Amino acid sequence: MYITRKIEKEIKTLAQEFPIVVLMGPRQSGKTTLVKRLFKKYQYVSLEDTRVRQMAQDDPEGFFQKYSSQVIIDEMQRVPELFSYLQTHSDDLNKTGQFIITGSQNYLLMENITQSLAGRVGLATLLPFAYEEIEKFSKNEDTDTLLFEGFYPRKKVQKIRTPQFYSAYVRTYLERDVRDLVNIKDVDNFVKFMTVLAGRTGQILKITELANECEISRETVNRWLNILETSFIVYRLRPYHKNYKKQIIKAPKIFFYDTGLVCHLLGITTVEQLKNFYLKGSLFETLVVSEFLKNNFNMGSFIKFFYWRDKSGKEIDLITEENLTITTMEIKSAKSVRSEFFKNLDYFARQAGNNKLIKKLIYDGRESYKSQGVQILNWREI
Repeated sequence: MYITRKIEKEIKTLAQEFPIVVLMGPRQSGKTTLVKRLFKKYQYVSLEDTRVRQMAQDDPEGFFQKYSSQVIIDEMQRVPELFSYLQTHSDDLNKTGQFIITGSQNYLLMENITQSLAGRVGLATLLPFAYEEIEKFSKNEDTDTLLFEGFYPRKKVQKIRTPQFYSAYVRTYLERDVRDLVNIKDVDNFVKFMTVLAGRTGQILKITELANECEISRETVNRWLNILETSFIVYRLRPYHKNYKKQIIKAPKIFFYDTGLVCHLLGITTVEQLKNFYLKGSLFETLVVSEFLKNNFNMGSFIKFFYWRDKSGKEIDLITEENLTITTMEIKSAKSVRSEFFKNLDYFARQAGNNKLIKKLIYDGRESYKSQGVQILNWREI
């Protein structure tokens, strides 16, 4: 079964604009399946295959003679020598959409692209399923089930048991990606770091606190955060930059892209455990923020997202700013609306003094409507 991805139109457009399209994203997000579906007539070659990889390393020029155009190259970062040859080869062809490159080690991939292919590449990012993509299959699943099971395509399509899928996922991620970027002796500590970080999803990032709890240096925390971020495991939500004459928190908040992975790292093994879990509100906020990020990538948009919090603890969970219009959003896991949910939205609006300000409340209730100048939305409709 193939589930249509919202990003398909964006990738096809990039292939009409650039000679090379690079599709990034975390492992198991469906990159290879997607590009094979979109570019059915292209040759496919994977550099995970040791024989192909050896041939590419020994004779890069011969590799591009064999795979000269209209080719999908999977895991190209495994042979960095190919990038400079690809630059020359694509310039000689002078045609759009000739090479489709995918990779999971995004740090190494982007490093080589920056060095060799700047200006020749259309970049796209494929995250796990957005709810919109699987809505017709998941309408009867409650939010707790969706939070627990996560949104990775292979797990959803093949109906793999949740603990088994995420256990294998973490092991594969560590063995194939992290070992290439982190000293091998640090892998056990890296797992501990991921677990500690999972307990802070949706919360303000405190580097020193993380370093102390994991018994590592601040420099190591920052390095490992960069690895998780370039692997599309976590995302840093930056603070909104306008002060409005109040002292504001300037540290980012940390979010995981997938709630199922967070549940696994925190030792949650059933949906029932999640129902009264103390971090359920943070997990719900993680889900909503992730949905916005997925839509941003799927549409090829460049909307920037922020949060806002002042020193007194007043906070707006999510802010966007487009064409001088500010949209502020409160995110609540509750199934019913209470008047206190509007307080921070109203407070921020008074501070901003901006006529072009939209207020939204995103929650887990069934109805979507407007009340007291606030758009109230079920999270599935955002």
